[in-house]
Amino acid sequence: MATSQGPAQRLFGAGKRLLGSLLATGETRLRLAVLELEEERARLFGLLLLAGLSLILLLLGIGVLTALVIVAFWETHRLVAIGASAVVLLGSGLLMALRVMQLARRRTLLAGTLRHLATDRDLVEASREPR
Repeated sequence: MATSQGPAQRLFGAGKRLLGSLLATGETRLRLAVLELEEERARLFGLLLLAGLSLILLLLGIGVLTALVIVAFWETHRLVAIGASAVVLLGSGLLMALRVMQLARRRTLLAGTLRHLATDRDLVEASREPR
């Protein structure tokens, strides 16, 4: 024998389905956030490794180049060569520091998750508007 549901039971059932949908959507977004964090961690590790190696090689190259310039002008203009090398190195270091600060201000962490959450919010708001 089929039992008929009253309005309160149908409302309760609809609420449970809505809650289940919200939980499923939240779980999907949380999984996306975790995946993005893992990808970002791997990317940062590779980036730090490459940056460290490039800094070591760059430091060695700059040292050799500075020594070459100073030795080349040792007899005639050694102080000018030392001063010019110092100015070039300090200026380059300052420009690189400014570029690093500019890159550090960019927001990339969880960009995909935030974009999907904004899409979800727009869809919910669009469904609430009267047609």
